[in-house]
Amino acid sequence: MNFVLDTHSHTVASGHAYSTAKEMIDQAAVLGLELLCITDHAPMMPGSTHPFYFSNLNTIPRKVSGVEVLKGAEANILNYAGEIDLEPELLKRLDIVIASFHPPCYEAGTKEENTQAMINTMKNPYVHIIGHPDDSRYPIDYDMLVKAAKDNGVLLEVNNSSLKPGHFRQGASENIRTMITYCKKYEVPIVVGSDAHFYTQVGEADLAKVILQEMNMPEELIANTSVTRFKELLNRKFQK
Repeated sequence: MNFVLDTHSHTVASGHAYSTAKEMIDQAAVLGLELLCITDHAPMMPGSTHPFYFSNLNTIPRKVSGVEVLKGAEANILNYAGEIDLEPELLKRLDIVIASFHPPCYEAGTKEENTQAMINTMKNPYVHIIGHPDDSRYPIDYDMLVKAAKDNGVLLEVNNSSLKPGHFRQGASENIRTMITYCKKYEVPIVVGSDAHFYTQVGEADLAKVILQEMNMPEELIANTSVTRFKELLNRKFQK
């Protein structure tokens, strides 16, 4: 299982990450990755940056150190209506948008409320990926979530960082396995993100790969194995 891209990474602009964009990209080059997504936290995350940062991302070349760079954001889901903290006029200028629950920005509700919040977020035409839907602090109906991802052309993330020992996202391993069971059942693709906050974490996917292999996840449902396939999956959002 050879991964050629990483879809989730943070630079110093996120406020609690510690490497520059160039350091992250250079590490991707060292690892032989073909593509890296820079997805810094959107403005409602404490310590993050102003919307101007995202409006100026086109200053980063499309290819740096031989690595193709997709410029985007990890937006914060704000409420049960699925609103996020970047405006449509800015979102449509980004290559990729992840939307996630984060404690400073979203107050956890019931399983039904959390699930509906994610489903409503998926309806946003500029959201490509639901980030780390694996945290037991935010109970989710994974059957409904996976069906909605298929209906809305959205990728579901297997977050490698969530699986690290002692990580604060509780129950991630079990929740990811449950999600993958439904992804296999409904033939819904997933994407693995490192969620790197320091350059040495770029491309990390070892813990996610163990689960995917244990569960015999079909390679055609894993977006990281081909840049062409990944881009096709992103573009299907606009074909719905």
